[in-house]
Amino acid sequence: MPELPDILAYLDALAPRTLGRALEKVQVIGPFLLRTVDPPLSAAEGRRVEGLRRLGKRIVFALEDGLFLVLHLMIAGRLHWREAGVKVPGKIGLAAFRFAEGTLLLTEASSKKRASLHVVRGETALAALDPGGLEVLACDPAAFAAALRRENHTLKRVLTDPRVLSGIGNAYSDEILHRARLSPVLQTRRMTAAQAETLLAACRETLAEWIDRLRRETGSGFPAGVTAFREGMAVHGRYRKPCPVCGAPVQRIATADHETNYCPRCQTGGKILADRSLSRLLKDDWPKTLEELDLAVEERRVRRGR
Repeated sequence: MPELPDILAYLDALAPRTLGRALEKVQVIGPFLLRTVDPPLSAAEGRRVEGLRRLGKRIVFALEDGLFLVLHLMIAGRLHWREAGVKVPGKIGLAAFRFAEGTLLLTEASSKKRASLHVVRGETALAALDPGGLEVLACDPAAFAAALRRENHTLKRVLTDPRVLSGIGNAYSDEILHRARLSPVLQTRRMTAAQAETLLAACRETLAEWIDRLRRETGSGFPAGVTAFREGMAVHGRYRKPCPVCGAPVQRIATADHETNYCPRCQTGGKILADRSLSRLLKDDWPKTLEELDLAVEERRVRRGR
């Protein structure tokens, strides 16, 4: 799912292409994309784009007369800037936002069509779509710590909860926790004040670093190849690969929808966290420490050599 750095990269690219220009037509192909009926989608046509915003992981087009188009790309939604009049691609094409100067295409490469488009009028209606999470790049440290401890959950869950923190998802939460050297399953109400400060600093450093990196990579072009698995990430998507800090093999906790990647040496004191499916299958054979993991790997190597 495109997260805060990716959404900002899209906004940077959209600004010179759409600000001050009239949205001539909106062509919706996906039957489940549009989630509102009043105002009608046709009310947006012919309106100039007066502003662009990020609302959590949503992209907001502020149009004339107080209208807003709100796009949520979800996991597989992506944006593409093409020439004016281009056709919407089959199978993955969901919508085309047509300007005289070019066309913004929305695609979703998934059988589960989760991306959404809302048309709302007025700031109050727009605010109703905001999950309410804190902006970590600007929030007060005390407010950050209070938000974390409002309920007792794991750090991984809290970092990815849009009601707590804005714009952070599965990928950057892994990177943040690795930079902070904190376990993804640490309970928020067991955190020390020092750990909360470290986590906030890691949030800001990680997001700022990737915002800058994506801006440099994109330049004056339009973001392409937006993905949750990027070259240069420390742990996310790097299962079994060496941690760039200590060299230990990156581990994961897999669930139905996503996985958490972490370094057991940097983040969990050498402990291998239980993976719900594999640890249940292996039971007593599940390695609980790095030492046990190394021993199991060596035993497999010996067996293969026989």
